[in-house]
Amino acid sequence: MKIGILGVRRAVLACAVVSWTHLLGGQDSPKLSISGLGYLRYGYQLGTDSSLGDGAHANNFDVDRAYINFKGTMSHGISTRITTDIDPGRPNTNQLLLRLKYAYVAWQPDGSALTWKLGEIQTPLIEWIETLWGFRMQGSVALDRTRYLSSSDFGLSVSGSWRDNAVDMAAGVYNGEGYNRVPGDQHKDVAARVSVRLASSDAPGTTGGLRLTGYGHLGASNGGGTRSRFAGILSWQAQRLTLGTELAVTRDSTAVDSPDTHGRVLSAYGVYNVPTSPLSLLARVDAWDPDTEFEPSFPDPKQSKQLRIIAGVAYRLTPDVRLMLDGDFVSMHHGSPNNAFEANRRSLLFQTEFRF
Repeated sequence: MKIGILGVRRAVLACAVVSWTHLLGGQDSPKLSISGLGYLRYGYQLGTDSSLGDGAHANNFDVDRAYINFKGTMSHGISTRITTDIDPGRPNTNQLLLRLKYAYVAWQPDGSALTWKLGEIQTPLIEWIETLWGFRMQGSVALDRTRYLSSSDFGLSVSGSWRDNAVDMAAGVYNGEGYNRVPGDQHKDVAARVSVRLASSDAPGTTGGLRLTGYGHLGASNGGGTRSRFAGILSWQAQRLTLGTELAVTRDSTAVDSPDTHGRVLSAYGVYNVPTSPLSLLARVDAWDPDTEFEPSFPDPKQSKQLRIIAGVAYRLTPDVRLMLDGDFVSMHHGSPNNAFEANRRSLLFQTEFRF
């Protein structure tokens, strides 16, 4: 299997980050840790594919994602991280993409609750939702899947938590195009998330308890068009049960004088961890309206409403390996626009998550 290697510029950035970190650390030798995370799957399409000679059901083994993390820590609150991302992002080929997901230097001043990051860094919201939902192995979360937000981008950010994670925030300035797209023009995006715990539970961390979370994102697309996103999330997380509902509204345009397109994403999900058992039950519903002000009379992926339903059961084989069997069903208003959508909209998936 061939592996296409992209992003020489990003590799140079990663080397620069490591060199800068070494200089900031003086003569101290950094402590290096290496870890990995992978998502494997077997997918069976419940619908037949007319592009196959006998109209068969497409089914394949695949690697959804594979990450290698290199993390360095040293004195004066300095740390670094480089994460490689292997992604089967080339349809109809036998190639994987090898690219950088993260490459940054972080600084948490002594006695400060704030951490500053510079480079290819996490964006404020997606990783937080993935931690709450807990099943990135199934696929990306709604705002990432619909391509309104990216989990990583180039920029400068600050994050912090107070009162034992009762208040948690992250904010930053970013290129705005995401880590997996060509960088944009001179415009930059500003994004921020604040999460407030309204009641405690037996779950630790920045997602535990009853929480109200708000997110704002203002920027401009290439050419000076509008790019804004606003989201609100109400969630409950305990050791046994996780519930979350999020509503996001978006506004986009391709140029200063072009009309705005208003979108809306609603996602609701729940996870029940069976007591004294390695089993978990999960369900999620995503409703996406790409254009709230227009509804075509025929199925159109860019304008028609779409509904996704996910349901499954997960089994924790070991602390570092999870197995999951789930169904993923997508429907579009007024039917399917083409055979490719119809053949892939109902999937039965067997998925594996492993860590080391």
